[in-house]
Parts: sequence; structure tokens; C-alpha cells
Amino acid sequence: MATTSSQVDMALAGSLRGLDRLTALLSPAASKRLEELGQLSQAITQQRFGKVIRLFAPLYLSNECINNCAYCGFSRDNPILRVTLEEKEVQQEAQALADQGFRHILLVAGEHPKFVSNGYLEACIRRLAPLVPSLSLEVGPMEQADYQPLVRAGAEGLVVYQETYDTDVYQAMHTAGPKKDFDWRLDTPERAYGAGFRRLGIGALFGLADWRVEAISLAAHTDYLLRKCWKSQITVSFPRLRPCAGAFEPMTAFDDRSLVQLIAAFRICFPDVGQVLSTREPASLRDGLIPLGITTMSAGSHTEPGGYTGAGQSNLHQTTKGRIQALEPLADSDQLKPRQATGQFDIADHRSPAEMAEVIRSSGYEPVWKDWDAAILKHE
Repeated sequence: MATTSSQVDMALAGSLRGLDRLTALLSPAASKRLEELGQLSQAITQQRFGKVIRLFAPLYLSNECINNCAYCGFSRDNPILRVTLEEKEVQQEAQALADQGFRHILLVAGEHPKFVSNGYLEACIRRLAPLVPSLSLEVGPMEQADYQPLVRAGAEGLVVYQETYDTDVYQAMHTAGPKKDFDWRLDTPERAYGAGFRRLGIGALFGLADWRVEAISLAAHTDYLLRKCWKSQITVSFPRLRPCAGAFEPMTAFDDRSLVQLIAAFRICFPDVGQVLSTREPASLRDGLIPLGITTMSAGSHTEPGGYTGAGQSNLHQTTKGRIQALEPLADSDQLKPRQATGQFDIADHRSPAEMAEVIRSSGYEPVWKDWDAAILKHE
């Protein structure tokens, strides 16, 4: 049954609860009342979080991957330039980010046990922990016991996107590798919570399945984690598909108005959940979303290993269908342009961190570079 205008009234007033409220706020009827949704979302966000935006940057460690994911530039079968940064190169990249002001860094890597093992991740975290107070991970899912040494080394957050909650679409998108296991990935935040991570991030990749169905599934997952993993901070993200190697095209529509409606609806229904917005979105849209419900934003991002300093160029290699191939010689016109690893996707907002911080200030908000330090938990 279609949602009526009176049901939207009830949802805005709080007479509906839980997923019934979210469903009403995501309905076509509610899409005609974005101004009301936005005003309520803004008021709730300022009440719960104040007028601040937390800034972070992704640091890509490796684009090696054994998974075949139709929508991802790192997909195993894509013929791309790959590299795994050495520990000293990871520190070089992190230092460049720290010099720009970042104190929150998300370490990202494709899933490949030969290159990105637990020992490698732990060593990278230990190198960066004295430099970066807040380190989070976005890597292949692990057992709880494998997460524990990463937490002890200094990682405090874990991000894992289910990509799509539609099991049929999920199976069609993931044709090889451990990522084929839907349930294993779905249970990852709980294993991470058991290992001691204090921040847990989830999300869906919009453009693979019907956006309203995905949003309701993501909400059900969020609600479950809020009750099951209540000691951790939960964040959600709503990334949209971007161009990448492999030239995958979105399978479903999800326009700007729908994104605005989704962000506002989630803030109204989950007032204490952080919302993350990446540089996948264009600058003008990101600027407009600052007051609406977003609490965390990336800035100045690169999605390729070595993107901030050029690290790793001497170890580049090309793979096709998982097999390393000899690099093709550069054309004469490209001799002066160094090769670089292939990125996961093309970003849309290329502004520097300093520019982004100024935009946040001009919007009446305060950019926050640091809101956490491990010393908080240390006892005398």
C-alpha cells in the first residue's frame, strides 16, 4: 500500500516508530516534502552533534585483490597497475596527510592474503599510531581473533560496506573470491565489535539495487547493531557508484533528491548515528549537505596507493585476471609522466583539505581534525 500524506505527517511528528517511520519518510509522498525533512534533520543534527564536521582522509595501502566485483576498479580481472606500499611508504603517505592537518585516517586495501596479511596491517598500524590518533580500517573481513592484534596495535575503527543487501544482486556482482559469501560479510561488524573496535561503519553502494529497499535493509542492519554493539559508535554511509576501471554502469537510478531524502530520513530515525559523506559526491552537492545531517566528510582524497606522495612507483606491476604481466613500455609522449597505480574509482570533489575546511567554516560549522586520542583510555 502506498504511503499517504497523513502517514508522512505522523512520521514527521514521531507518531510512527522504527522501520515504519523510516519507510514513510523514504516514500514518494515524502519526497514532495524535502524542505520539511531537511529542517527537522538539521535541527536534530545540531542538537545531537553541534555545528561540527569531522574530517578524515583515506590512505590506500594496496589495490591487489582476489575478489571479482563487477563494480570495483580493483576487481581481480581488471587489467590495471597494482602495488602494495611498503611500511615506510605507508608512513610517508600518512605524514603527508598529517602535514595537511588530518588526525583521522582510514586505511584501505583490496583483499589479497599474499599482499595484505594480518602481519602487514599490524605493522602499518604500529608505525602510524604515534603519528595519527585515530586509525580506522577498510579491508577484507577477518575472524574476530585476527582483528584483536590490530586493535591492540592502535586501530580503533572498522568500516565494511555490505555493498548491496539484495542477495540475488549480491551474487550476480561477486563472481569470485571470498567476498561471494554474503553472510560472512554481513556478520563482520559483530566480529569487529567482539575484537574491541570502538567505531563501526556500515553502508550500501547505491546504484546496484532499488534504493528504497537498500535503505530499509541498511536501517534494519543499523538498528540491530545499535542494540547488539551498543558500546561502539555506529556510522552509516550512502556512497553512489562512480566511474572506475571496468566501465561498470549503475543498474538503478539514485539521484541527488533521493540522496537528500535518504540522509534526512536516516537522521530523523537514527538521531545519534554518524553520517559519512565522501568525495564521491560533487563539490556543490557536498556543500549543500553540510547542514542537513552529515557529521563526517573526507577531503583531498586519493583512491590509489601512493596517491599523496607518489610512493610505490618503483614496485608497480600490471595484472590481468589475477596474473602479473610485463609492463608495456611508455610512449615517447609519456616518458616524463610517471606511472601510478590505478585508483578504485574516480572522485568528484578535488578540493584540498584546506579549501574544504574553509567551506565548512563559511557554512557556520567548525571543521574538526581530532576528536579522539588513545590516552583517554589510559589509566594512571
